[in-house]
Amino acid sequence: MNGARWRDALAVYAHPRVAAMLFLGFSAGLPLLLVLGTLSFWLSEAGIARATIGHLSWVGLAYGTKFAWAPLVDRLRLPWLTAHLGRRRAWLLLAQGTIVLGLLGMAHADPAHDLARTVFFALLVAFASATQDIAVDAWRIEAVEVARQGAMAAAYQVGYRVAMITAGAGALWIAALFDPSEATYDFRPWQVAYTVMAMLMGVGILTTLLIPEPEGATSPPAITKLGVKAWLLGSFVQPFLELFQRLRWQAILILALIALYRVSDVVLGVMSNPFYQEMGFTKEEVASVSKLYGVLMTLVGAGLGGLLVVRLGLMRTLFLGALASAASNLLFVWLHGRGHDVGALVFTVSADNLSAGLASSAFVAYLSGLVNQAYSATQYALFTSVMLLLPKVIAGLSGDVVDAFGWAVFFTGTATLGVPVLLLVWLASRMERRHA
Repeated sequence: MNGARWRDALAVYAHPRVAAMLFLGFSAGLPLLLVLGTLSFWLSEAGIARATIGHLSWVGLAYGTKFAWAPLVDRLRLPWLTAHLGRRRAWLLLAQGTIVLGLLGMAHADPAHDLARTVFFALLVAFASATQDIAVDAWRIEAVEVARQGAMAAAYQVGYRVAMITAGAGALWIAALFDPSEATYDFRPWQVAYTVMAMLMGVGILTTLLIPEPEGATSPPAITKLGVKAWLLGSFVQPFLELFQRLRWQAILILALIALYRVSDVVLGVMSNPFYQEMGFTKEEVASVSKLYGVLMTLVGAGLGGLLVVRLGLMRTLFLGALASAASNLLFVWLHGRGHDVGALVFTVSADNLSAGLASSAFVAYLSGLVNQAYSATQYALFTSVMLLLPKVIAGLSGDVVDAFGWAVFFTGTATLGVPVLLLVWLASRMERRHA
């Protein structure tokens, strides 16, 4: 009987729209490292100063501020595309096509000789990628009922993580394959790598052309019918007012939970690579264990999270994910004591990434259930922006904490940051039970 229930839970992944979410997740995850981690490696090899590379990481702020133009994605009709594809698919196709153009532009801009051109196309990719995220989230929320949102989130995470392997390790492998000499910088291998990455965006474009527009999605009124002022109020102001009118004082609790839920992982993640290097792990060991095997463990955790949402319920899984994420950070204290021990690194990375994947699936499902489908793109973009901004600000101080107190105190501190999250999840769960 228990086995039958698990088979029923697994059947959720056979739903066509859950399967489509896998490929949309790949399309969403592919551009991220190409304008952040992989680009940084390329710039370093091209001889760009480290300070400049650090400044260029601000390109990623496009993902943290996407709520500012999410109302346009939610409400603005695109000429021809909206009429033929529908509201969500029209924006998906526009964003994906722009990403392709941006990646091809990066592929034909040598940063060693024209850094400004590289930065311009990287910014284009980042903003188009953030726009694609808005449209993907809106489609996911509207495409299936709440019971399947955990599986949709898990499928998204799997596709996203596979894309990160492709854009990270895959792009580096391609560049290395076409590089005649590692001793000198050559632009051509990177040109090939980024051209291949642009071609792989075809996965998302084909998926967008094949998936249906959500049946329950209502078409927004045109600007000409409402007038510019009324349209702006309905597009930019009303989604935020509706959120606070619906949740009232509980919006404060929910926004606090969203702002802090991933703080432990984000703060630790900034210092993880410097820690590995200081412990004597080689680049090959870090790449194999953390960047490849670790991502695979995140996929396992994402799938497990989707199953647990079905079996245990959303709030229990959310609590379990928060607890596991905070507790796994303490393993880095143990790893610090072990020193250069690959077996200990594998165990620590396994637990850390497994818990991160589980927490991510539950958290995405939780956020999806909070939005009003009339404003799904705008409200979800607001939630994800709140989720990123505060942890990123705190993470910027992580190096100072390590310098002042050492690695053991730092890792213990990141675990401690998860304690308020457990309290917030418990309070949110009580609030939901009262409403039920």
